[in-house]
Amino acid sequence: MAELFKNIYSADFFAGFTDTLQKTVPGFDKTAFLANIFDGDWESRELKARMRHISIVLNDHLPGDYNSQVETILQTIAQLQKDGYQEDSIEYMFFPDFMEVYGLKHYDISVTAFETVTKFTSCEFAVRPFIIKYEMQMVTRMLVWAKHNHPSVRRLASEGSRPRLPWAMAIPSFKKNPAPIMPILEALKNDPSESVRRSVANNLNDISKDNPDLVISIAKRWQGASLDTDRLLKHASRTLLKQGGAEIMALFGFGSVEDIHIKGFHILTPKVEIGGALKFTFTLVNTSASISKLRLEYGLYYQKANASLSRKVFKISEKDYGAKSETVITRKQSFKIITTRVFHPGKHQLSLIINGTEMQKLDFHLI
Repeated sequence: MAELFKNIYSADFFAGFTDTLQKTVPGFDKTAFLANIFDGDWESRELKARMRHISIVLNDHLPGDYNSQVETILQTIAQLQKDGYQEDSIEYMFFPDFMEVYGLKHYDISVTAFETVTKFTSCEFAVRPFIIKYEMQMVTRMLVWAKHNHPSVRRLASEGSRPRLPWAMAIPSFKKNPAPIMPILEALKNDPSESVRRSVANNLNDISKDNPDLVISIAKRWQGASLDTDRLLKHASRTLLKQGGAEIMALFGFGSVEDIHIKGFHILTPKVEIGGALKFTFTLVNTSASISKLRLEYGLYYQKANASLSRKVFKISEKDYGAKSETVITRKQSFKIITTRVFHPGKHQLSLIINGTEMQKLDFHLI
C-alpha cells in the first residue's frame, strides 16, 4: 500500500527541521516543540490540517512580533537551502500557511516575503486570502511578479490568481469577471518556463468554466503564435473540449462526423463489481475517402445517491483515422474504490463521443 502523503511529516522530518530551527532561533526548545506537534490529535489530521497545526505551533515557538517571525522564517529557509534542501520543497508549505494565518493584517511584510518564500516552497494557496482582501493591490503586485527573473515567482502570479485553484479557496470576483488577471496571463503566455506556461493554461481552464466565450476568443487570438502557445491553448481548452462545443472543436481541427460510424459496440462486463473494471469494445468506421481527425471519448454516467445519473467524460484517443478504415477499440474503466468518488450500486450508462457528438449509449449495472 502506498504511503499516505500526509506522512511526509514524519518523526525524521521534524528531527531535521528542529535541528535547523536550533540554528536560527536562539534558545529554541526542540523538546517542547515536538511535544506540541505530536499531540493527541496528530494521527487523525489529514495533510492540510497537519500543515495548519504546524503553523500554529510554529507561532507559539517563534519569538517576537510578526515581522520578526517572518525574518526568522526567511533565515530558516536560507539555512535549509545551505543544508541542501532544494527549491519546490512541498513539505515546507506550512511557511506560507503561517503567513496566511498570521500575516493578513500585515500586507507589505507578507507580500514582500511571498516573493522570497515561493522560490523555496509554493505560496499559491497562501496568497489567495490576500487577493480577496486586497484585490487591486495584489493584481498590481502580481503584474510585477509576472516580470520577475525567477520562474517560481512568475508562476505564483498565474497559479495564485486562478479563479478555481483545486484544494484552495475560490476567488469569486475572478470567477465572475476575470478581466483583472488577463494582463498577467498575456504577460506569461510566451514564458520560457514550461511550468509557468502550464499554469497559464490551468488558469484559462478555470476561467472557461464560468466564462467559456472569453477563453474561446483568447484561443482564436493566440492560436498559431508558436508551438508552445498552441500546446498551452490545447491544455487550457480541455474542459471546453470535453463539453464538445462545435466552435472549440472546429478551432482544433475536429470537424463533421457525418462519415464516421460505430458498429459492434458491446459492454463485455454488463455487471461490474465495485473494485472491478468495466470492459467494452467497438469498431470505429471511417467511410470517408479522406483521413479524418477525430477526438474519441467515452461518457460514463455514474449513478448518484438520489439515483440520477451524472456524466464524466474520458478520452480514448485524439488522432487521424485512415480513409475507408475500420478500427477495433477495446477499453476498460476501473471502479476501484478511491477517496474522490463514492460509487452507488445500480444502473449506470456508457456512451461513445466523437468530436463532441455523443453516439450510442448502453446500460450496465454496478454491484
